Amino acid sequence: MTSFRRAIDDEPALPPGPRMPPVVQTWYFMRRPFTLLERCVRRYGANFSVQLLGMDRGVILSDPDAIRDLFTASDEDVVAGEFNAAFLEPILGRHSLLMLDGPRHLRERRLMLPPFHGERMPVYGRIMREITERVMAQWPLGRAFPILHEMQRITLEVILRAVFGVDDDAQRDRLRSATLRFLALLDGPGAAVIAVRAAQIDLGRLSPWGRFLRRRRAVDGEILAAIAHRRAAGTAGRDDVLSMLIDARDENGGAMSDEELHDELFTLLMAGHETSATSLAWIFWCVLERPEVQAGIRAELRRVAGSGAFDPRHANELTYLDAVIKETARLHPITDGVGRLLKKPTRLGRLYLPAGAGASPSTYLVHRHPDLWPEPEQFRPERFVGARPSPYTFFPFGGGVRRCLGAAFATYEMKVVLAEVLSRAQLRVAPGYRPHVVRRAVTLAPSGGVPVVMAARSADARFERPEAEEAAHRHRATGAWLLSEARWSA
Repeated sequence: MTSFRRAIDDEPALPPGPRMPPVVQTWYFMRRPFTLLERCVRRYGANFSVQLLGMDRGVILSDPDAIRDLFTASDEDVVAGEFNAAFLEPILGRHSLLMLDGPRHLRERRLMLPPFHGERMPVYGRIMREITERVMAQWPLGRAFPILHEMQRITLEVILRAVFGVDDDAQRDRLRSATLRFLALLDGPGAAVIAVRAAQIDLGRLSPWGRFLRRRRAVDGEILAAIAHRRAAGTAGRDDVLSMLIDARDENGGAMSDEELHDELFTLLMAGHETSATSLAWIFWCVLERPEVQAGIRAELRRVAGSGAFDPRHANELTYLDAVIKETARLHPITDGVGRLLKKPTRLGRLYLPAGAGASPSTYLVHRHPDLWPEPEQFRPERFVGARPSPYTFFPFGGGVRRCLGAAFATYEMKVVLAEVLSRAQLRVAPGYRPHVVRRAVTLAPSGGVPVVMAARSADARFERPEAEEAAHRHRATGAWLLSEARWSA
């Protein structure tokens, strides 16, 4: 990769970039998201321009100085909501926090931040552990299954119970069913198309966007029903996020409207469910391929939990597991990056960009730059133990005032789920599997969902297998993998 040195521009201008037609660049964006980035950084340097269908030419950044200037710029000069709205508003709604800028963004963020921090986390932790135990009890022994799908089951139930607080079984079943039917679109061939604004055209129920709109309406109806039910039943004594958002008031005493609540809940349902599950799938891929990492995690769990079950209240003590989560996020980012729109000519590092330009720090390029991360292709959790990386060289949850407000909740959830699974099950990646990155709308997931085989289930994680039994297990797992490979291909 190139170094960051470059002469400072005197006049606002976009940096050079590929000359291939926007349709070709868009194809790479959808089908091979990192190939174009790698080619461009080798040819044009740390910062370069790209152009996708239906969008103006934008700039990809991998220079930490430029990223620092972008993340710390005034929200009057650099905006994110307007940039995101170009392609996300039809998906998430105009009241989603991701679509807002300025005072509206600040108000909404202040209202939404408290439920995701503080003393409520252990309450959520107990829910997370119970759900993980219930899902794990249904995993087959000796037969391969995609761990991503199982993590989606867990994270969706966490959202339904901890965020929506749906207690009624029938209501929860309806919301779950509508959500799963909607999310099934992300597994189909039209998944990548949904992320491109130019393709967001309703050509009927058989078109990708047409199916998206119709299935989303079903989810919308269930979310509005959940809001109405909670308002009618009252929020007294409840810890779920929806109840706290209904009770939240801004500095003028104003509450969130049903439309605002709907768009924020839909964003949490999509982002909080899909991103956490995808992150967990990548973590399992990294951990299960490295026995020494598994041993380190289990040793830490024994140190923290002793001979008993892990208590989610002690999640913050899992420093090595936290480093594993961070190192996986460094190597396998689940989004392309975070974008901003420049409202006036702006200096970003050694660049001087014109008003109207979009600027997106590339998580992938920055997280793998050898000047920033020695041996960047190596999985080394130790680099995060006791370290505080710069927010301009490590930003899996975005940066600046737009950093994901659910970052602490997501990290806590991943720790609880991983602690539960790795202390109670012995998993192996199915023989012959190697992932490639596939786009699921706006997330970047491992192909096939990381098929794994559970060799044993135990409460204390002491797994012993005779050599002959191990050989038989591998034979069975190989057969299961070959039979199921087509079903897992994303």
